[in-house]
Amino acid sequence: MPTTYLGQNQYGKAENRVVRITRDGGTHHIKDLNVSVALSGDMDDVHLSGSNAHVLPTDTTKNTVFAFAKEHGIESAEQFGIHLARHFVTSQEPIKRARIRIEEYAWERIATPGAAPAADGGEEKRHSFVRKGQETRTTEVTFDGARWQVISGLKDLVVLNSTDSEFWGFVKDKYTTLQEAYDRILATEVNARWRFNWTADEQPAPQWETSYDEVRRHLLEAFAETYSLSLQQSLYTMGTRVIESRPEVDEVRLSLPNKHHFLVDLEPFGLKNDNEVYLAADRPYGLIEGTVLRDGAEPGIPVTD
Repeated sequence: MPTTYLGQNQYGKAENRVVRITRDGGTHHIKDLNVSVALSGDMDDVHLSGSNAHVLPTDTTKNTVFAFAKEHGIESAEQFGIHLARHFVTSQEPIKRARIRIEEYAWERIATPGAAPAADGGEEKRHSFVRKGQETRTTEVTFDGARWQVISGLKDLVVLNSTDSEFWGFVKDKYTTLQEAYDRILATEVNARWRFNWTADEQPAPQWETSYDEVRRHLLEAFAETYSLSLQQSLYTMGTRVIESRPEVDEVRLSLPNKHHFLVDLEPFGLKNDNEVYLAADRPYGLIEGTVLRDGAEPGIPVTD
């Protein structure tokens, strides 16, 4: 009798770096994506007997990413992922499920002060860009032939409040050395994912670009406007602000590493440190994670990956 069986499996081409330039006369637009494709379905034979009869080569999935960048353009990371997922599931019978993960790297135009606008006959540069360093946009699109799941997000967005944060009243035991704080720096690196309630082609799709900009705005505004007694409180407020402000979002998952700032003891030098000089410690760090859901919504964002 067999002692093993084949469990969940998938395959595809990871980290396809595709850059799409759209030329609108002298004004150019850039989309810079890192696209990973994972396909699953009727794939038992390739594992059990080595038969490739149901296998679409990973090289083909790579080529499809680049061809679709030309044929469909890249309106948004979400829409590009939808095009790819639909293609793989509907064009190959053995493929039952496609998951497209995308990271988007943002660029902004380099300003050229003093140059007259091109519309006025000047030579204003509209094709020079500098990489934005604030955050990376993420998207995961999954399609099984009938239902869609779109989870968008961002990572590595570093934020800081220099006041309006406290941390006190916590549990203490014989190993506790942390002092209570009534005015502290609160800094974190926002890693957020949010799940859209769009699940079927019959439903109007969200305006993906607008939605991303607005979710990001609400996350930042909630962080800035919250008088925080704990990073957990800030997390819940940030997720709640998004849910209450964006009807297309049903779930927000946040991972917030606490970027600790400790007051430096300056007394040995005869100096008073009145919440002015801090040591920024990168590790170890507290890691605060949580999910905020719309009332009645079921969780759909994986806690771990």
